[in-house]
Amino acid sequence: MRTITVGSPMDLDQLTLGESADPGQPGAGEIRVALHGSSLNYHDLGVVTGRMGEASGRIPLADGAGLVEAVGTGVTEFAVGDMVLSCFFPDWQDGTPTIGDFGRTPGDGIDGFAREAVVLPATAFTHAPKGYDAVEAATITTAGLTAWRALVVDGKLKAGDTVLLLGTGGVSIWALQIAKMMGAVLAITSSSDAKLERAKALGADFCVNYRTTPAWGAVIKDWAGGRGVDHVVEVGGPGTLAQSIEAVRVGGHISLIGVLTGGAGEVPTAALMSKQARLQGLIVGSRREQQEFVRALEAGGIKPVVDRRFPLEQLADAFRYETGGEHFGKIGIEW
Repeated sequence: MRTITVGSPMDLDQLTLGESADPGQPGAGEIRVALHGSSLNYHDLGVVTGRMGEASGRIPLADGAGLVEAVGTGVTEFAVGDMVLSCFFPDWQDGTPTIGDFGRTPGDGIDGFAREAVVLPATAFTHAPKGYDAVEAATITTAGLTAWRALVVDGKLKAGDTVLLLGTGGVSIWALQIAKMMGAVLAITSSSDAKLERAKALGADFCVNYRTTPAWGAVIKDWAGGRGVDHVVEVGGPGTLAQSIEAVRVGGHISLIGVLTGGAGEVPTAALMSKQARLQGLIVGSRREQQEFVRALEAGGIKPVVDRRFPLEQLADAFRYETGGEHFGKIGIEW
């Protein structure tokens, strides 16, 4: 069975494609899945380059989707031939967050999905939306569910709300599609006018180039009637948080998701207090939330934006493409 593992030293040149033992047949409560797709996240890049800690020998990739090949005794939720996708936190089934690390996250604390087949508990997967291929389904596991939780689960998004999205990566473009599906009005930032035009074609109502408009927070606030936006999907971290606080309305909601500008930095606490805004950190979501998102996608009829697809053997090249920052939406891995 073809498998990619993280090498030593941990860098993209050391990602190794080799053979590993077949996982065999599922036991009680398990399913065997023939994997056919994944998608890249910056978390995965951190794992394979060593920024997330020691991972030599680990099979990378948190996202995985494919077809059920066999079901173990006691499994009634899935049948042979079903398209399924993995869960980022396979042990977080429902309820409020209880996990604050990646010790049981596939591709980080445990082996991930850069391989041809797995046998895992059925509860580590959900059904994919009808009509999705494996790559499209895999984009839900991390980026899609993160955007859904930020806006809908935690943010209680409703029609007519105003939303600010930062950048045009996987989480932000998923959030754009979710927000429009839910009837929201949204603004988006990017350093690329070409990407902003693509975002506008997807439904973005207001676009700002943050390179040419460094004080974009005030511009977004003015666009939102001078009161600020209801929701901010904050993927930048310390380098963008001050502008996000400027842009949000009094009593608004900021979902702190990413650390693209760094893992630590100053928080303008006085500005946050005066806005009385809710600044909430989050990491992906539960299995139940993923199931709810899948149902919403089937009802809404939208599909993710996949910028480009790479074969499994070109995983290192896919990561290099990700580091270049030229992608719009998700980068898929397909085999």
